[in-house]
Amino acid sequence: MDIKAYVLTKAEEAKAGAKVLAKASSGRKNAALLEMAKALQSKAKEIISENKKDIQFAKKKGLSKAMIDRLALNEKRVIEMAMGLVEVAALPDPVGEIVRMRQRPNGMSVGKMRVPIGSIGIIYESRPNVTADAAGLCLKAGNAVILRGGSEAIHSNKAIVKVLREAAKKQGLHQGAITFIDIPEREAIMEMLKLEGIVDLIIPRGGEALIRAVTENSRIPVLKHYKGVCHVFVDRDADLIMAGEICLNAKVQRPATCNSMETMLVDEAIAEGFLPAVLKRFEKAGVELKGCSRTLAIYPDITEVKEEDYYREYLDLVLNVKVVKDMDSAMEHISKYGSAHSDSIVTMNYDKAMRFLREVDSAAVFVNASTRLNDGFEFGLGAEIGISTDKIHARGPMGLEELTCTKFVVLGTGQVRE
Repeated sequence: MDIKAYVLTKAEEAKAGAKVLAKASSGRKNAALLEMAKALQSKAKEIISENKKDIQFAKKKGLSKAMIDRLALNEKRVIEMAMGLVEVAALPDPVGEIVRMRQRPNGMSVGKMRVPIGSIGIIYESRPNVTADAAGLCLKAGNAVILRGGSEAIHSNKAIVKVLREAAKKQGLHQGAITFIDIPEREAIMEMLKLEGIVDLIIPRGGEALIRAVTENSRIPVLKHYKGVCHVFVDRDADLIMAGEICLNAKVQRPATCNSMETMLVDEAIAEGFLPAVLKRFEKAGVELKGCSRTLAIYPDITEVKEEDYYREYLDLVLNVKVVKDMDSAMEHISKYGSAHSDSIVTMNYDKAMRFLREVDSAAVFVNASTRLNDGFEFGLGAEIGISTDKIHARGPMGLEELTCTKFVVLGTGQVRE
């Protein structure tokens, strides 16, 4: 079978699975998720054994230690995958929820009901845990999933999918609910992106190059975020002790994430009093600092920031520091250089806080809190499949509700149009 025919077969299997899954009860879906969690734990040794093949390949390929760490599985990580499925099973089922119902003058009631999207293609890199996370979230929301992981994790992903499919089948679900494209050729992705009418949505998870390639070639709607160039603005009315803690957390707690701070903006009115102490703390934490000319005048022994640096998603212990005139200047900087992901203001001024919330056009906007909190679990969604910087159809962390759409439902008593 050639690649085009192979991908089409997988997609049609998922489409068939989606039709069955859309009618499955919450109890059936939860039972399948718990069975999948149990199976992952019981098959942990087999999964880890397959993962070792991927690790060996990654080392031969010369992947970085950070990439190999993201790829590696051990018993703890397999248990965490299983517990993630248990947590999804405990979440409320969004399918069938009536979002609102209003009565019209003619007596009929018009509302919206949450329904599954259908079959969702997930294209991702490295982390094998995404395989279980994506399958679990899509299944709970009534969607079939077509998984296409990176070639560097193919043995791990095959093993995980095999376990998940067998567990789902044991609970009476169509095996097309979880499908996997298990060939490494890039052509398989290109063929999947052509299957409009069979695949309903594509969600790429990975680097900017992958996401741009998917978006440019897809005939199917794509939910995406390109990168996270996130900011914290320390206003002149900030509690400076609070500001220091927030900024340090936003950069240092886990720098290789899309919601970590890449540029710290500081109001000129408090820059001399705030910067020396906080920049020393950053340096002590191993952060490479790049400052504007006004920052260098206050704290000279750091690198001068370049214009192009403000656009960069470092995903590392590197930070741009810029002194700005006021909040308006800070918002102008965010609008020009930001990626509409996560941006925060630290201030005790209520009016400024409300203006910042209204006027900064990002997926998540914070007042007196770290950008690192832009996360499905932290927002109370239970779990997420990614963070979208799109405006349609979902924005921000994508939990179960974001993996559904709505349809209008009308309840009448014989009404006709005059």
